[in-house]
Amino acid sequence: MPGKAATREAAVSISQVAEDPFSVHVTGPAERARRSLKYNDTFLVIDSHGDIGASAGGPDGLFHTDTRFLSRLELLIGGMPLLLLGSNLRDDNSLLSVDLTNPDIWRGGRIVLPQNTLHIDRTIFIWQDVAHQRIGVHNFGTRPLTMELVLKFDCDFADLFEVRGATRHQRGTSRVEIVADNEILYEYRGLDKAVRRTTLRFEPKPTGLSASEATFRFDVKAGEHTSLFATVTCGQPTRSAKVPFIRALLAVRREMRTAKVGIGSIATSNPVFNEIVDRAMADLCMLKTETPQGAYPYAGIPWYSTTFGRDGLITALQMLWLDPSIACGVLRRLAAFQARSDDPHADAQPGKILHEMRGGEMAALGEVPFQLYYGSVDATPLFVLLAGLYVERTGDDETLAELWPAIEAALHWIDGPGDPDRDGFVEYRRQASQGLNNQGWKDSEDAIFHADGRLAEGNIALAEVQGYVFAAKKLAARCARRLGFIGRAAALEADSVRLAEQFESAFWSPEMETYAMALDGKKEPCLVRSSNAGQVLFSGIARADRAAQVARGLMQAHSFSGWGIRTIAKGEARFNPMSYHNGSIWPHDNAMVALGFARYGFKEAAIRVFNGLFDAATYMDLRRLPELFCGFQREHQHGPTLYPVACVPQAWASVTPFALLGAALGLEFDAPSNVLRLREPWLPSFLNEISITDLRLGDSSIDLKVCRHRDNEISLETVNSSGTAQVSLVATQ
Repeated sequence: MPGKAATREAAVSISQVAEDPFSVHVTGPAERARRSLKYNDTFLVIDSHGDIGASAGGPDGLFHTDTRFLSRLELLIGGMPLLLLGSNLRDDNSLLSVDLTNPDIWRGGRIVLPQNTLHIDRTIFIWQDVAHQRIGVHNFGTRPLTMELVLKFDCDFADLFEVRGATRHQRGTSRVEIVADNEILYEYRGLDKAVRRTTLRFEPKPTGLSASEATFRFDVKAGEHTSLFATVTCGQPTRSAKVPFIRALLAVRREMRTAKVGIGSIATSNPVFNEIVDRAMADLCMLKTETPQGAYPYAGIPWYSTTFGRDGLITALQMLWLDPSIACGVLRRLAAFQARSDDPHADAQPGKILHEMRGGEMAALGEVPFQLYYGSVDATPLFVLLAGLYVERTGDDETLAELWPAIEAALHWIDGPGDPDRDGFVEYRRQASQGLNNQGWKDSEDAIFHADGRLAEGNIALAEVQGYVFAAKKLAARCARRLGFIGRAAALEADSVRLAEQFESAFWSPEMETYAMALDGKKEPCLVRSSNAGQVLFSGIARADRAAQVARGLMQAHSFSGWGIRTIAKGEARFNPMSYHNGSIWPHDNAMVALGFARYGFKEAAIRVFNGLFDAATYMDLRRLPELFCGFQREHQHGPTLYPVACVPQAWASVTPFALLGAALGLEFDAPSNVLRLREPWLPSFLNEISITDLRLGDSSIDLKVCRHRDNEISLETVNSSGTAQVSLVATQ
């Protein structure tokens, strides 16, 4: 095998390196750690000092609907930056608290303010479209002090794609106005004719105010404390912009608590895993955004804080066992924006499910194609698949009836435009000149390739997408039967059987003992060992004997790094552990693979993946699994290597611990029979006990305790329940 891999690597020429027009540019390392806060369509990326734009290496700013409404907010004392004592994001993500102190301040050759005399605390949060900040100053010196604090600020109204690195040759016009002795207005009239406004307001009023800075002069007695407040409003100021700091903060915390009502809670014997789960739940609650169709989990901060079809669907799918309400919001929103006509510029065709939407100036002008963009081959079958799983989880026939026209439209796309050469496989090929070349979840320019490194061309059929279609049709058949459409159900069942047979014939590689990653436009298989084959198992399309071979291969060292399964196996032509899609480790991808392992009874493999990702999370900042990390081999006493511009938090990474737990426990919900089953449950070595409280099934609420004993024996106890649901444990035959 090493000789073969070397030949493959040599076959890749420089001319084949693809340039991705929508990649995130990396300009240098971050000088300060970054933190994120979000409220619906507004989010803030701020550094560890509580500053915006004061240090290089981060996508700082206050953003609203894909536009940066504040690009600088820096606090200085005596013209100097403050010294960091500590910075903490509250466990529920409601606020960032920062503790600072003064450096030595010199005047006339002598120190007039010794360092560590002042404690300066900054408390920052977002409520509605307003960023609130309180700056507290406590004099721990032995004498009164007269001091001067300065806030420097600026607003560039940059489109998010500009912040990512896109170059624009023409922009709109800006102005700034001091509208009161404590208020500044920035205004930008874009080329899209939209007017965007940012209002900064200070209390108490500054002693000096200009278009770029506010100066505050304080007299603080020894031992005394004083505060100043700043608000930054995105758009036209509303009543919420003048809500006092404390009232707004209490409203945020109340809403955070309300967001968790009705969702089951998890507690385990491992305090570190509890931290991972708690942070994941807080991140998911923060990323959920209220839309006219219901709550929708935005994909991630900073680059993907908007509606993404695939991300929302997979996030909802992986969270379905614990919180099915997410799926309801996702399905309704995507049904509302389902394509109803052909639009090549948006890669749209009737029945197709949205890939992403953008609200910025560049999208409105068509400088990027993402205002409403449909260049995703997998979102449409995933929509049908999630709808079927949601109904089986909840028994919600009313929502099924509401969604059925959208499900049928999606199925017609799958059998029609989604299969342009009518060979039975769903394929993609970019129509939009600015659209994505690759339209599966691995959408980098160089993500789909042959064994010799050649990029795949033509109409491309991805392995996992055929699995999604298979599962979608089987589930849609059961949905049709629920609605009384018996003939339609039979046809969909027959389609799924036919597709499974075709798939095995076209995608299986005896030499690799796994499935090809894709077929290109000439029906030539991309014979590359990839995690795509693991997602094939998730769908259930794979033959049982071949599923076993796939699982064995994915757990070998070329694929499993010790932290997780790589997107591309080591030794393949384009393998690079530092790449976005060609050798990195994606937590959500691993969760999908682990669910596939569990489906076929390979619980030991699923648990190894669970163990690896748990170990990785213990090294991560705030115990957060990022969007992805590098695929280097695990070494003793050495943590995983981070990917420099990964989104954190990212919705489908946040729900990964819940998906892995569901796979380990083998959770199955039988809504018609009102039965919850745990099929062949396992617990990983780091968990001896897990309690799940308020797990809902129909009108029932169930509290469970699962314990691991010697020889991996599992016991199940129903601690408390209300309603009529039954709980059963299904052991290995």
